[in-house]
Amino acid sequence: MRGEQGAAGARVLQFTNCRILRGGKLLREDLWVRGGRILDPEKLFFEERRVADERRDCGGRILAPGFIDVQINGGFGVDFSQATENVCSGVALVARRILSHGVTSFCPTLVTSPPEVYHKVVPQIPVKSGGPHGAGVLGLHLEGPFISREKRGAHPEAHLRSFEANAFQDLLATYGPLDNVRIVTLAPELGRSHEVIRELTARGICVSLGHSVADLRAAEDAVWSGATFITHLFNAMLPFHHRDPGIVGLLTSDRLPAGRCIFYGMIADGTHTNPAALRIAHRAHPQGLVLVTDAIPALGLGNGRHTLGQQEVEVDGLTAYVAGTKTLSGSIAPMDVCVRHFLQATGCSVESALEAASLHPAQLLGLEKSKGTLDFGADADFVVLDDSLHVQATYISGELVWQAEAARQ
Repeated sequence: MRGEQGAAGARVLQFTNCRILRGGKLLREDLWVRGGRILDPEKLFFEERRVADERRDCGGRILAPGFIDVQINGGFGVDFSQATENVCSGVALVARRILSHGVTSFCPTLVTSPPEVYHKVVPQIPVKSGGPHGAGVLGLHLEGPFISREKRGAHPEAHLRSFEANAFQDLLATYGPLDNVRIVTLAPELGRSHEVIRELTARGICVSLGHSVADLRAAEDAVWSGATFITHLFNAMLPFHHRDPGIVGLLTSDRLPAGRCIFYGMIADGTHTNPAALRIAHRAHPQGLVLVTDAIPALGLGNGRHTLGQQEVEVDGLTAYVAGTKTLSGSIAPMDVCVRHFLQATGCSVESALEAASLHPAQLLGLEKSKGTLDFGADADFVVLDDSLHVQATYISGELVWQAEAARQ
């Protein structure tokens, strides 16, 4: 009650002359914010008989929910899979720098690592609200080490693991406490994976299928056990085949639990996924598409040699490879670039492109009441964009946390 009374007495901001993304449409409406949340103006007018304390003219720009990145390995020289002495400061640096790309929440991602790395790093990255200091942390995404050797991609083979007789206890011994974990990527064809999936989902952890040679039946069985996500669709999995489409077939499978929406990550960086493949996936299952960056520590640094967990990575132009190979190793494209490329490559609506980076990841994580939406009562995390979807400003809890130079004039 005291919190509600405090919010009622807080300043009211009215964002005018804007188009807000709500209910899948861009609406010419004002956005009202109070106490860090989206406010219903009718209650303000008719019940409280109040008006805004401050009005901000948005110059006709788009206001969309803040972007949510559920797969980001690091950036700006910070590697989340490195057990450094200053893990927290590294996460804080990335959280601050991604504000300029419209990201208001993210899941720091660890690639396959030895147990001692998980034991040191995982407890140091707690869930944290966003603000002027940076984007909020929604929980960790642990990608590996319970994945396929054949489809390991840039993950180091020496640290891959399978499930032993006490499967879930083996996972706990590898990761340590799961309090800070939000997503686990695993290969469903591994023995005892289904009991692990059930144990993880019972604890509210999202299970994603990836780095896998699973056929469609194994993938469907994993969904029945509780899996809800596919890690970077098309990449590090069996290619689509008309007799057995593999994990990709989940997008149109008719053997899934009634009402279950399968979500799938897409790296729309212009390198990982051909535009035709982006179009196929989007047209087959648009409501499940989640844009992810899969960004690596080299994000924002340019050409040269960098790290990704236990591997060395070489960046050449817009592409990152495991050093000395032609194996792709994550992306160096930030989220706003992915949104623009996805829009251009698929020819989808602006609304669809923006929801793929906001509403859909929020739905995946069960946060759609508070994140990924501008509905009344939701957190006032939003991004201000021009018509070409370049970020002009980023807000968290109704507070301006980043602004482009041009927008300050």
